[in-house]
Amino acid sequence: QVRLVESGGGLVQPGGSLRLSCAASGGVYTIRVNDMAWYRQAPRKQRELVATITSLGSTNYADSVKGRFTASRDNVKNTVYLQMSGLKPEDTAVYYCNANISPSPLSTPRAFWGQGTQVTVSS
Repeated sequence: QVRLVESGGGLVQPGGSLRLSCAASGGVYTIRVNDMAWYRQAPRKQRELVATITSLGSTNYADSVKGRFTASRDNVKNTVYLQMSGLKPEDTAVYYCNANISPSPLSTPRAFWGQGTQVTVSS
């Protein structure tokens, strides 16, 4: 059974930093983790894409976070990170990890979601 478990959220003051982590794990079979991404959803707003990272480490970012957020990954640990700096109140949201994963060696890859972690930027 594939799981994505996020951690690292919390309350931070404007201008501060946080690092989110998302670890993918499987059941009996060895999973293959392809592209990974971070999304966020603020109250009363639609979920939006924040950053993507391919299995080779190529990244893309939403314009609103460019220069402030950095996505990275450890393919041995099947973990993706989001280093957030220069945080602003408008970054307040629940942050979700998304990954394209093959649950077993012969299975078709599909999207999986984490449970979300709250990030609150406030003084």
